[in-house]
Amino acid sequence: MKIVLALLLNAGLLWLLWRWLPRARQLPQVGRWVLPTLALKLLATAITLVALTEDAVYFLDWSRRMTDQLWQAPGQWLQMLPTDEFHWQGAKLVFHGFSNTLFIVKLLSVLNLASLGSAGLNALYLSVFSFVGSWELVRQLRRLWPQAMPLAAVGAFLLWPTVVYWTSGLTKESLLVGSGALVLAAVLRLAYGRPVGRAWVVAGLLAAALLHFKMRYFFAVVLFGVLAGLGLIRVFQAMGLARNRLVQLALLLGLLAGGGWAAGEVNTLFRPNKFTSQLQRNYTALLRVSADRPHLRYPDLQPTTASVVRHAPLAALNTLARPWPWEGDSLRYVAAGLENLLLLALLGVALVAAVRGHAGRLPFAVVAALLLYCLLLAALLGLTTPNLGTLSRYRTTFLPFLLLLLLQNDYVRRWLR
Repeated sequence: MKIVLALLLNAGLLWLLWRWLPRARQLPQVGRWVLPTLALKLLATAITLVALTEDAVYFLDWSRRMTDQLWQAPGQWLQMLPTDEFHWQGAKLVFHGFSNTLFIVKLLSVLNLASLGSAGLNALYLSVFSFVGSWELVRQLRRLWPQAMPLAAVGAFLLWPTVVYWTSGLTKESLLVGSGALVLAAVLRLAYGRPVGRAWVVAGLLAAALLHFKMRYFFAVVLFGVLAGLGLIRVFQAMGLARNRLVQLALLLGLLAGGGWAAGEVNTLFRPNKFTSQLQRNYTALLRVSADRPHLRYPDLQPTTASVVRHAPLAALNTLARPWPWEGDSLRYVAAGLENLLLLALLGVALVAAVRGHAGRLPFAVVAALLLYCLLLAALLGLTTPNLGTLSRYRTTFLPFLLLLLLQNDYVRRWLR
């Protein structure tokens, strides 16, 4: 019974991928990159399987127990799904709050019906999801703004080394970046596309947004906030207003500020004093366990709003620039440092292009929303994640969105051609 179900489910997944591939390959200018980037994604997935991380082993172990419960006591499994606890045959797993670890274990317990608990197949499912989500964003950008740099999104989501690696295999980033790309693709389609077929787009947006929220709720709130600001700008533009860039920026910042205040009234977790105190605790705890490894240090950081705001620019810069190639004692740190130098070079070129009026072809509102999202997350990560190895992984959350902007300018366009 289990084998028959697994064969049917895998046949269905393969059929869906087979139907989707021709649609992506037909995209002008970028369609020829679909198969090479798929091959690269599969290669990265294979590399992650050579030595599974502790997180991956943990996910697999507990998901197999949940799948066992699903087969033997489906009623108990259904009752467990909305809770933060799992109990089965003496095993116990308890989390509090919005645990993305527990969520991915639950998700894998369903995928195990197709994979039969195979690490390789589960890694393949997550990698392909990230791949398809990224290509759906590429597809929407190509359809909405064909005059923009079509290879920018391909380079950002499907070719940049650390993005490819961390969004492949049994990682939270595979689901996080894939769902984030789908959320952005759906919002751009609704905000700038034709009204035909919007019901399906809304349904897809809700599903992708739920997955993104479950994977890292605090980052998802920031993304949803800036995209809501983009939607507000489009509403004003439809009424013939908000044509000025300063007005658009004011609307975006105003909605974020108002949303932050409202969130603090609904949940104390989002109030400034609670937020800064939690930030200080996270920083202190991670700094303590990172003393013997390359790390960031902010000696004057205090759990106050003023201190956090004062340290935010340096934290954002650290997130983009560190580690340097000479930090650390392993090839991994050297590779990460060299990639950071390339990122800083692209940032410098983008700044020069923006000053000279050659920033690219994307609408200002889209650029402003994505740039604000990247800067907020860069500052947040730089302040809460002093360990440079962990920071290099966590910034994958926003890095492809930033690269999408950095690869849009006319100078990079000529180089990529």
